[in-house]
Order: sequence, then structure tokens, then C-alpha cells
Amino acid sequence: MNLLYYKKKNNLICTLSLIGLALLNSCATKPPHETGHFKTPNLLELVKLDSSIHLDIKYATSNNFAGRQVYKEARAFLQLPAAEALVNANKDLKPFGYGLLIFDGYRPWSVTKMFWDITSKENKKFVANPKEGSKHNRGCAIDLSLYEIASGKEVEMTGQYDEMSERSYPGYTGGTAEQRKMRDLLRRIMEANDFTVYDYEWWHFDYKDWKSYGIENIQFSEIK
Repeated sequence: MNLLYYKKKNNLICTLSLIGLALLNSCATKPPHETGHFKTPNLLELVKLDSSIHLDIKYATSNNFAGRQVYKEARAFLQLPAAEALVNANKDLKPFGYGLLIFDGYRPWSVTKMFWDITSKENKKFVANPKEGSKHNRGCAIDLSLYEIASGKEVEMTGQYDEMSERSYPGYTGGTAEQRKMRDLLRRIMEANDFTVYDYEWWHFDYKDWKSYGIENIQFSEIK
């Protein structure tokens, strides 16, 4: 075994240790206290509303920026009005030959806290501050892309999901003309259905009424 091997091994151990500590901290802390009146949460599972919506829940695998499985179940939820708007967006895409591919929907607050803790300072703009909570925690944010109905294949965009670079910006002018066309089609359809794209992520859209819902920290298995 050479020195390079030991360095790689030590780096891996350090990375896993940081993630482990982040998970422990997330479990030990609570969501921020909120004041005001919020609507009663009504989280609905998207594929039960429209089976033509496809799922690719990255956080239910180790293929994500955390490098480990975060969710025990590959499921996606939104609050009822947001879910209904998303179903309508999916219908609007069908004449173009595309459907929605979901990466993430409702996200427990503890996961947001863990993401914040493991993300470097220069990349914090790509993750939500747990002190304020994420719109994902309110069940009113969705991470998604497009798939081609004819082939079932994911459409190629200007950057990869959760890529922390300028290629993720909705206004990024690089990539191919076709990639930008598909990215802009997704944005146009989502905005026509009351969603707004996040400044740094072409895949992240917030539903218009997100302020009406409080921060949640329940796990998928607890959602009825």
C-alpha cells in the first residue's frame, strides 16, 4: 500500500465523518420557531395524482452531492394546490412530446440542515439556510427536469442536477442550443402554472403560495 492510497483512504474517512456529524446535528436540533397562521398541511404523492409523472429521486440513492442515501423511500410529495399545478404543467408538456421527471419535492427540515452543514461556504447559495427553512420543507418546492415521452429518456440540460456551478443558473448562456431550448421550455411551462424558478438552479421551482405553509420535519413514512 502506498502513500497515495492512505491519503485517499483518510480523505474518504474524513468525508464520511463530516456527513455522520451533520446527520447527528440535524437529528439533535429542531426547525426554527415560526409565528403566524398557516394552512393545514396536505401533502400528496405526485405519482398517485398522475402516473405519467416519472421519478428519479436522487436522495434515495448514493448518486447525489452528499454521496450517500438520504431518503429511505423514493417518493415525492407536494401540498395539494402545488401538486395540482404540477399535474397541469405535466399535461401542458405532452403536446411537445415531453413529461416531467421529478428529482425531489417535499423535504424534511432535518435534511435541509444536513445539506447546509456539509456544503462549503462558497456553495451555500445552492442550499437553503436551515435558520429560515427551505420551501422544500413547506411542501411548495420541486426539483425536476424533462423526459422524452417516446423514449422515456431524460432530456439533456445545460448542467446536471445539483451541480454547483454556473451551468446550473437558469440564464446560463453556455451549453448547446438544444439544451437551452429544453431548459427554457421547462421554465416557460412551470411559470405558466404558478411556479417560479430559483436564481441559481434551473431545476428548482417554488410554488406561488409557499408562504401559506409552515416548515415540516416529518418523514415520508409518516405522511398519510
